[in-house]
Amino acid sequence: MCRSVNKINIMEMKKILIADGLNPFIREEKTLLDRGDFQIFTTNSGIDALEIHRANKMDLILADLNTPDMAGDEMTKIIRTVPELKRVSIILITSLKKADFERCAACGANDYITRPIDPQKLLSKVAWLISVYERKDLRVLIKSRVIGSFGRDPFFGTTCNISASGLLLETEKVLARGDVISSAFFIPDIERISAKCRVMRIVRHEKMFQYGMQFVEISEQDKMIIEDFVLKTL
Repeated sequence: MCRSVNKINIMEMKKILIADGLNPFIREEKTLLDRGDFQIFTTNSGIDALEIHRANKMDLILADLNTPDMAGDEMTKIIRTVPELKRVSIILITSLKKADFERCAACGANDYITRPIDPQKLLSKVAWLISVYERKDLRVLIKSRVIGSFGRDPFFGTTCNISASGLLLETEKVLARGDVISSAFFIPDIERISAKCRVMRIVRHEKMFQYGMQFVEISEQDKMIIEDFVLKTL
């Protein structure tokens, strides 16, 4: 089952599939999803979500980790194994359990959000993934501690997702668009990665900031390590 919220330039619209009972959220939150360049599809079935994506090639899928007929992580694993389906951003909705986050990371999802859903946090995640969809590099979830420095000021943060071209950094450090930082972080089971990154996008969450960072100085070896990690995760 699906529906389109807008009729203009349908071929150019970004397609968002919501495989969860979030219709009340869509009705209440008009700041992002009720836009003229988005086409919204909805279903409560993981199996139907897979078929809708197969037929319509979504740009973004929101799915519950524990959809009864097909779990969100199982659906994601299937999508990531099919070349013509895999280039889609996926956010999984889950609980606060560590095991659930590990399931999200292992299946190849781009991000996750916990219940009860914070509307602004979900909207910012959707906005971020929609804005980076046009990029060639695929992004995967990763939680890794970051040691950063801006000028002479050191700070700490956490990676949210990563691609061969950059990462999403969460930190309390206040930065501005265009700032270049030095960073060091670990890819799981691999030695430390070092890179200089430029702030390209900023989203604020209460006391925390999320920065879309672009690598501006990174060794070819470290870039290859990240690329291998992304491909193995998907």
